[in-house]
Amino acid sequence: MTKHPRFLLACAALFSLAGCAKQNPQMPELKTEVGQLNQKLQRLTDLAIALEQQTTLNRQSSTGVYLLPAAKSAALLKSDIGQLEVQLTRVAPDATGIQAVLEIKNTSGQPLPPFTASLSWGQLDPVTGKPLTVDMQTQTITVEPDLLPGPVKTVEVKFNQVTVDTLGFVHLHNILATPPAQPVVATATTPVVAK
Repeated sequence: MTKHPRFLLACAALFSLAGCAKQNPQMPELKTEVGQLNQKLQRLTDLAIALEQQTTLNRQSSTGVYLLPAAKSAALLKSDIGQLEVQLTRVAPDATGIQAVLEIKNTSGQPLPPFTASLSWGQLDPVTGKPLTVDMQTQTITVEPDLLPGPVKTVEVKFNQVTVDTLGFVHLHNILATPPAQPVVATATTPVVAK
C-alpha cells in the first residue's frame, strides 16, 4: 500500500513536467531579447577594453595623445598651447579610406591659437595592444585662426589606405603654435604730378 501513493505522486510529477516541456509561446521573444542583451554586453565589453587600452597608451606616452576609434572617448593632452581635450568623431568610410572629425578643445576655455600638428595613424598589435609602426602614416594638419576665436576647433581629417575595422589608433603630436602674421605696413608716397 505504501507503493501506491508514491506511484500516484510520481505520475503527478511526470504530468507536471510534461506540461512544462510544452514550449511557452513567449520563448522565441525571450530568446531574441537575450540575444540582443548579449550583443549589447559584448559592445560594452569591447568599448571598455578599448578605453583601457587608450588610457594605458596615453599614460605611457611622453609625446602627444593617442585616440582609439573603438574607445569612442576623448583624451587629455598637456601641450604648449594649453591643456587640450581631443576626440575623434564621425568616423566613416570613404572612397580612399576613412574620413573623420578631430575635435580639439582648450579645457581652460581660452581661445585656441592657430597651430600645426602631426597626425599619425595605423593598426594596433593584436597581442600587445601597442601601435604598429610598420604601415603607420603621418600627415600635418594646420589650424587657421577664426574670425571669432573660440576654445574649440574641429578639423576634418582623412586617413588613407585603412578601413574602419583596421584603423587601430590615431596619434596627435608635435603641436606648435603658428606665429602671428606680420602686419603689412603701408608707406605713403607723394604723388608725382606731370608737368
